[in-house]
Amino acid sequence: MYIALIPSMFFLFQFLLTHKGKALPLLRDVSMLVYILHPFFIIAVRGAAKVTGLTGLLIENSLIHYLTVCLLSLAFSAFIAVLKLKKKSPAFSMGRAWIELDMQSLRHNVNVLRGLLPDNCQLMPAVKANAYGHGAVEISKELNTNGIQTFCVASVLEGVELRKHGIKGEIMILGYTHLKQFYLLRKYRLTQTVIDYGYAKKLDSYGKKFTVHIKIDTGMHRIGERSENIDAILRIFRCENLVISGVFTHLCADDSDGPADMAFTQRQVDNFYSVLMAIKENGFKLPKAHVQSSYGIFNRPDLAFDYARTGIALYGMLSSPEDTDKYKTDLLPVLSVKARISTVKSLFAGEPAGYGLAFTAPHDMRIAGLAIGYADGIPRRLSCGVGHVLINGQKAAIVGRVCMDQMMVDITEIKGVKQGDIAVILGKSGNAEITACEIAEQTGTIANEILCRLGYRLEKVSYNG
Repeated sequence: MYIALIPSMFFLFQFLLTHKGKALPLLRDVSMLVYILHPFFIIAVRGAAKVTGLTGLLIENSLIHYLTVCLLSLAFSAFIAVLKLKKKSPAFSMGRAWIELDMQSLRHNVNVLRGLLPDNCQLMPAVKANAYGHGAVEISKELNTNGIQTFCVASVLEGVELRKHGIKGEIMILGYTHLKQFYLLRKYRLTQTVIDYGYAKKLDSYGKKFTVHIKIDTGMHRIGERSENIDAILRIFRCENLVISGVFTHLCADDSDGPADMAFTQRQVDNFYSVLMAIKENGFKLPKAHVQSSYGIFNRPDLAFDYARTGIALYGMLSSPEDTDKYKTDLLPVLSVKARISTVKSLFAGEPAGYGLAFTAPHDMRIAGLAIGYADGIPRRLSCGVGHVLINGQKAAIVGRVCMDQMMVDITEIKGVKQGDIAVILGKSGNAEITACEIAEQTGTIANEILCRLGYRLEKVSYNG
């Protein structure tokens, strides 16, 4: 009888480990079911004891009787509660505004980028800034299933989030981590960037081992030990508690093919090679090296290093329309942004609409309200006709000012629009498309910023092509 309890209890513990977010409602259901089932199992145990002749053991021994009833009640309650939870319909994620992720396009982009790199160079996806607005956990899980085992993020808390959601492999922190957060590096097995020799000493003096990559400043002058400070770099290699698994630099003008920029990029590369040579000549084993980011993959495919820190290209685009036209890549956008139409109404000639009376109807028209705004990452600079959305494959210009949670569009020429329909803010509708590069051009920025600013309220829906 006790052996029969094992599968039910194992089922409960396995479910709790893999569905930590559902633990509290599950335990609440279990406790309620135990309360209901306990009297039934008192009768069941007494009946079973009489049938099997185990009255002395299961009834007269009050402790055994009590434990048997409790364990049976708990096991069966857990089994029923888990089945009940598993059968619940998934939460609806497309009620207001949401992001759609095309994981087939992500896999396609991985293959395209791998094909541009030398055989021994691996992708180190930049999943910082919530994977450029795409969702760091969702993207990293998909990349893990595609054999990618190395990631880079901007902060220690971004790394912690990935680990808490089961992301495997090396996760490197590209930026500064405060001394009081050093314990998180060890607890979650994160790799820290050494930003200069002084920082290396702080890590080393912590008294515990840290896995690190050393950042070399070859000309960007942001973070990193300057490439000419060879003695300081070698002292980092001598730090007792630093396990150095990588060394890298960042090219700050590799997105340009202008002669001056190309010359500057080459100087950066030469400076980096000089550092690698000095490390080797002083008897240290060369760790894995990485230099290229997305543009470096396209403009400097000749650089044969161990990793390439691909960012914007991984998500299917480049930073501007000019770059997209220039490189003619086979990359596919991974992300779309959509919102529900909340209202459809008439606006008569001469009537104003929106904050500040910024728009006045030039003629009788129909407008639709959308359940999305600048708190969701829609740039306010798209207001008053600068930007548009797509409804039923047609353009609908933005009317008035983009609000925090809503905005209005002109649907005068679009037939059949009704409450609950879907508007595309970023992505395709029929044969029409709005790209992040297009929005960036309209608002005076780059596609990277448009994506990174997408708000946390946008739920994410994944699909495969």
